Amino acid sequence: MNRIARLPVLAAATLLLVVSATGCKRLEARDQLNKGVQAYKQARYEEAIDHFQRAVNLDPTYPMTRLYLATAYAQQVVPGLNTPENIKNADMAINGFKKVLQEHPDDVTSLKQIAALNFDLSHFDEAKQWQLKVLQADPKDAEAAYTVGVIDWTLAFKNASKALQGAGMQDDGQGNPKMPKKVCEQIQEENTPLVTDGLSYLQKAVDFRPNYDDAMAYLNLMYRRKADLDCGDDAARKADLAMADQWREKAMGTRKANEEKANEQKSGGIVMQ
Repeated sequence: MNRIARLPVLAAATLLLVVSATGCKRLEARDQLNKGVQAYKQARYEEAIDHFQRAVNLDPTYPMTRLYLATAYAQQVVPGLNTPENIKNADMAINGFKKVLQEHPDDVTSLKQIAALNFDLSHFDEAKQWQLKVLQADPKDAEAAYTVGVIDWTLAFKNASKALQGAGMQDDGQGNPKMPKKVCEQIQEENTPLVTDGLSYLQKAVDFRPNYDDAMAYLNLMYRRKADLDCGDDAARKADLAMADQWREKAMGTRKANEEKANEQKSGGIVMQ
């Protein structure tokens, strides 16, 4: 009888010990997290990674630890550098952000970071797919729409440059009216979907953010890629180039206005909304 009576008491005592241990681990994890943040702020990323990893090990459920750990790895990735160490850091960061997404599928920060890391490694198709996931989570994200447009332009530019080089030509930025018909047809086939898609997303970026001068600048560049597709239709080529020039002028004017507004804000001037 006494033994039976003690069982609930023993269970309660054991539970108390577990809760206490969990609480201690949570406090230790928080301490490691704070130390990691301080190291990160001072650009001591290896040290920050060590602290964040300890925080994850102490309490895998503690909020933000995995996100901070992945961010510290991402900070060490150098765009365009395909060394084993750089690729390893990118992979560690991407895997970390994916673990965050397992619990929070719509975490826009993680989605954007994975997209950016793939872009840094020139994995453009993967980068585009992750930016599209950002737009699923936040349909009016101007930066995601802009980046999709940039990726489309990058791929279209590479396609056009390769085709022109095969004919002993360089891109003239004016629709390349002297390129052979076969080259133009090749560029049409490869770039029409990219140009159509890119123009759509770059326009969305400007619609979402009317002062987005970078998106306007890429609309200029994309219309020049569109001019490649006109293949002997000189009127269409000139119309595309006219659109390119309009966006170039708008980008320059908007950039100037953005810089003036930023300078006024820094100097404490009054900015009219």
